[in-house]
Amino acid sequence: MTNEELTKLIAKISRDVFGKAFRHQGIFNSRLRTTGGRYLLRSHNIEINPASFDKFGLDELTGIIKHELCHYHLHLEGKGYKHRDKDFRELLEETGSPRFCALLTEKRRQTNGFHLYECISCKSEFPRKIRMNTAKYRCGRCSGKLRMKREKDL
Repeated sequence: MTNEELTKLIAKISRDVFGKAFRHQGIFNSRLRTTGGRYLLRSHNIEINPASFDKFGLDELTGIIKHELCHYHLHLEGKGYKHRDKDFRELLEETGSPRFCALLTEKRRQTNGFHLYECISCKSEFPRKIRMNTAKYRCGRCSGKLRMKREKDL
């Protein structure tokens, strides 16, 4: 789908669902990572993450467009267009627009590897994801010196 086809789709959804014209541009932005789309306040354009369309299809894309059009129309009318505003929440409900899009990013697997430090005096253990300078830090329980017990697994 091209940007022109996206703009036509947004205009069609705007006419059919909201009964209002969409007079700006719809743009695919592959730099969006954590969101399905966004409404730009200054230019009034709507940016869509192409990954959401590729991964979830036309139904999810339609939902994202309806959500962003809620921002668009409310902002142009001078009403509350932010997520926490009553006007926005009411328009979402009226139009059947989703509050959130489907999750795009898979959570990173957490590795078992970490740095393990031990207090020489009280033998308390301190797991850390990032290395620390043992000459600079002391044990929080007894103020004893720390030593590295185990290096991070790679």
